[in-house]
Amino acid sequence: MSTPNSSFRPPAKAKPVVSSAPIAENRRARYDYFIEERHEAGIVLEGWEVKSIRAGQVQLTDGYVMIKGGEMYLIGCRINPLRNASTHISPLADRIKKLLLKGEDIRRLIGKIEQKGFTLVPLNLHFKGSYVKVEIGLAKGKAEHDKRNTEKKRDWEKEKGQLMRHASKSKT
Repeated sequence: MSTPNSSFRPPAKAKPVVSSAPIAENRRARYDYFIEERHEAGIVLEGWEVKSIRAGQVQLTDGYVMIKGGEMYLIGCRINPLRNASTHISPLADRIKKLLLKGEDIRRLIGKIEQKGFTLVPLNLHFKGSYVKVEIGLAKGKAEHDKRNTEKKRDWEKEKGQLMRHASKSKT
């Protein structure tokens, strides 16, 4: 029997797992741009879009961020509707999505974008708790010779890894 003064506590509930693993990545952005800053923004989505994102039906490759009227919008992010989507909605895969960021951050980013050569590109989509977040990068475009240097560096890293694997196999 419990007395009125006893302190009974129910077992603690498990906290939701915060997953920061990207749902979709824009690898092309790292090839085409130098990423100066990274910012995490919320994104306004409809229910069918969240279901499609959970199923991995999203593509960021052609996406970019536009600022209009002091608000930020994600354009070119393609979320393909699931086949079993509800019949009472008409899903648009290329719908313009509003991004949620603090006003002072938006104003600061506007100032940087007005500088020559800067743009905002989506880098990845990820879950933070139960919310979908988009990581956007303040980026400056690469010249053609910079892209060639990136390719050379990537090829060298690949070749170096192969050499290291072959060297370790020959020793054993």
